[in-house]
Amino acid sequence: MARSGLEVQQAAVKALFLREIKTRFGKYRLGYLWAILEPAAHMLILLAIFGFIMHRTMPDISFPVFLLNGIIPYFLFSNIAVRSVGAIEANQGLFYYKPVKPVDTIIARALLETVIYVCVYTILMTMIGLAGEKFSLDDILSLSLAWGLLVLLSCGVGLIFMVLGKTFPESEKFLPIIIKPLYFISCIMLPLHSIPKDYWPYLLWNPIVHVVEISRESVVRGYVSQGVSLSYLALCSLVVLFIGLALYRSQEKAMLTS
Repeated sequence: MARSGLEVQQAAVKALFLREIKTRFGKYRLGYLWAILEPAAHMLILLAIFGFIMHRTMPDISFPVFLLNGIIPYFLFSNIAVRSVGAIEANQGLFYYKPVKPVDTIIARALLETVIYVCVYTILMTMIGLAGEKFSLDDILSLSLAWGLLVLLSCGVGLIFMVLGKTFPESEKFLPIIIKPLYFISCIMLPLHSIPKDYWPYLLWNPIVHVVEISRESVVRGYVSQGVSLSYLALCSLVVLFIGLALYRSQEKAMLTS
C-alpha cells in the first residue's frame, strides 16, 4: 500500500533522528554521558561561585533548583536554534532522496535536543532532591506547556536562520551573537522580582524569561513571578514558527536545487 505524506515524513524524521544520535554520541567513549556532563558542569561552576551569595539573597528558595530551571531551558533553546542552522550542510547528501526535506532535519534535531534535555533535567533534579534540596511538582502541566512552546519557538528561530543562511551565508554568524546575550537578560541568574520594576517592560518582551519563570513557579512552592504569561509565550512561539515556515515554504525548492 502507498504511504501517505505524513507517514513518509515520520519515517524520514525517525531515520534522521537515529542518525543524529549516532553522529552526536557514537564516536565518544562516554557516549550519552556527555549530554549530562555539559549542563551539570556549568551548574556546578555557578553554584561554587554564586551559591553562598544567592543563598543569602534568596534564603527561602533552593538555589540549585532555581538555577537548574534557568540553565536547562536556555540550553534547550540555544542548542535547537544553533544546530538547526547547520542542519542542511550536515545532511546535504541525503536530499538526493525525495522523501527527505530540509525541514525534516530540523524536526529530528529538535526532537533529539528535547529528549536529551528532558532526561538531563530529570536526572539532575533527582540528584538535587536526593541531596536534600526541596522542590515540588505541583504544576507539571504548566512546566510541560512552557517547554513545549519553547521547542516550537526554537524551531521557528532555527528555520528563519536556516533559510536566511542559504541566501545570505553571513547571517549564520549572527545567530550565536544574538543568543549569547540572552543568557544575561533571561533571568537565569537572578529572579525577575529582584530586578527593578522600571526594567520589567523591556525584559518581558523576551519569551525565554517567561519560560524560565514559569518553570520555577512550577517546581518551587510559593515562587510567584508577576507579569509572566503562558499566553504571551504561546503567541511568540506561534508567530515565530509561522514566519519560519512561511520563509521555508517560499525557499524550499531553491534550497534543494542549490
